[in-house]
Formats: sequence, structure tokens, C-alpha cells
Amino acid sequence: MPRLNADAASRSQFDPPMQNYFELFSLQAGFDIDLKDLEGAYQKQIIQYHPDKFASKDTKQQSVALQNTSLINDAFATLKSPLLRGTYLLELQGINAFDEKDTQMQPDFLIMQIELRELLEVLEKTKDEIKLDDFIENIEQKIEQNIAKIKQAFANNALIEVKNLVRELKFYSQLSAQAKQLMDEWL
Repeated sequence: MPRLNADAASRSQFDPPMQNYFELFSLQAGFDIDLKDLEGAYQKQIIQYHPDKFASKDTKQQSVALQNTSLINDAFATLKSPLLRGTYLLELQGINAFDEKDTQMQPDFLIMQIELRELLEVLEKTKDEIKLDDFIENIEQKIEQNIAKIKQAFANNALIEVKNLVRELKFYSQLSAQAKQLMDEWL
């Protein structure tokens, strides 16, 4: 995990921001965050460290500004996405949700993965836009349900359950993206 810098109030505009994404945006670490608060904090940080403000500064200060902006953008993207936020929170607890050595998954979920992938393959072959639209809607509902379960599991500090749910969310998110890409190709 990256080192944390000094308290935000004591940093100058040239100092890099803190590396913990929640602290960077002055948010309490947790899965259930207010996205409007995140957006507001992001805007404040990006304005403060935007490279354009450092155009007349020396090369080192310009480089630091660019690094800070990159960190701020990465932090924002991570905390904005439920999948990335859940993964990041697990990492803060020393848990790698996608450890290649840990392939254990619930058998029911593995069967459902196979069935959903096969269904998407059939839809791709038949080019049935209505059924594909229904498929996408079904997957989006599964994503919403999964996010609600992750929120509850974090509230219960059930980190192993969170790890499994984050893995499931990644599957659903990838499947949704594939189905939407297929729909875009057809339109």
C-alpha cells in the first residue's frame, strides 16, 4: 500500500496528495459513499493540482503536478466504480479479491456463469435484439442486487463474502459490457 503523506491541511500546493484514496477526498473509508460528495471533492483536488496551474513552474513542479493529477483521476475512477471501490477496500484490508491462487467460487454461481455465457452466445447467433435487450436488463438487475449485497456484507464486516461478491460483480460487469457491445454492433 502506498505511503500516506502528512495531513492535507499542512501540505503545500506542490506536495503530492495523500495516497489513500478516501483520505485524498476527505471521505470516510467505506463501500457506501455519497457520489456527489466524491464528485465535489474530486473537483477541488483536480483544480488544485491541475498541470495547467503549473505551466510556468519548473520541470520538477510540472512533473509533480502531472503525477498528482494522474493519482487524483485514478482515485476518482476507483471510488466512483462499485467494483473498483469494493476491490480497493478489500486491498486496504490486505485481501486480493482476484488472487490467481484462490479460484474457489460457489458452485451455483459457476453454473450460472456457464448458463449466462451460453445464453449470450445463442443470442449472438440468433441476433434477437429484443431478447438481448431483456438479457442486458436482467444482468443490470443482477449487478444492482450484487452491489446491495456487497454493501450489506461490508456493513457486517463479512470480508470473505465481500470478496466472493466482488468476484461475481466483476463477472456481471464484464458480461454486461459484452452484451452491450454486441447490441451496439447490431444497431
